[in-house]
Amino acid sequence: MDTAQLENGLRAAGLRVTSGRIAVLAALSDRPHTDAETVFRAVLGELPGTSIQNVHNVLGDLSDAGLVRRIEPAGSAALYERRIGDNHHHVVCTSCGAVADVDCVVGHAPCLTPSDASGFTVSTAEVTFWGLCPSCQQRASQVSSRADV
Repeated sequence: MDTAQLENGLRAAGLRVTSGRIAVLAALSDRPHTDAETVFRAVLGELPGTSIQNVHNVLGDLSDAGLVRRIEPAGSAALYERRIGDNHHHVVCTSCGAVADVDCVVGHAPCLTPSDASGFTVSTAEVTFWGLCPSCQQRASQVSSRADV
């Protein structure tokens, strides 16, 4: 995504265009499911003198404006991604923590209909699948096959 598109997205969301917001959005475009520390390291070259607190503030602003999505897998720092508006889900590796997108499980957003919403109007559903990623599966099978020898 080019800078003009990022700027237009910020304006459309009612946010001021700043170099910090542009840099964070650009970093997230290349790094889905990224924590604030990784974003901080990615933008440091473009924003000398910035702080991790500033990156957290920008991520909060972008999340509140609906330009990024914040996910919080159990046992992990908050992760951020640019894929928004489609109510997709995630699969997380229980060994290495890798995260991947999973398209809507069944039907249309919000994907799942609770048996009893207790009077709530459901707008989104967050589903997290847990398992082993292909790399960890391969590692586990190699360890297992060595143990059999």
